[in-house]
Amino acid sequence: MLTPPDPASWRIALPHTTAAVPLARALIRTALADLRASADSDTAELLTAELVANAVEHTKGNDPIELVVELRPSGCQVEVHDCDPAPPGNLAGPCPAMPDPWQEHGRGLLLIRALSTAYGHRPTDAGKAVWFRLSARGA
Repeated sequence: MLTPPDPASWRIALPHTTAAVPLARALIRTALADLRASADSDTAELLTAELVANAVEHTKGNDPIELVVELRPSGCQVEVHDCDPAPPGNLAGPCPAMPDPWQEHGRGLLLIRALSTAYGHRPTDAGKAVWFRLSARGA
């Protein structure tokens, strides 16, 4: 399941279930620790979990979700691919108002905006990819 096309990049298929979230967290933690990546692994885990949870919750069907991790000298980039071509909620538009503190949802994309160095989405042949970058510590 884990196949590195080159020493600093992974593409992993995850189930389209909530079980994908802890799997993705463990995979990103391992990838960053094993290569002593300089990006903040706690932040990478949190943001990866948010993107995977959004993909599971907001896309229909049983097609796998794909996690793509690229480690770079400048930090890391994480992409989550799903089968829905629709852009993700409020990631691309103006920053939304703060979510209702009593609601359980509505903070994931705000976290992506606040904690990543860069973020975005792009169409793919099978749907879309939502991504974030984290700079190396001290960069």
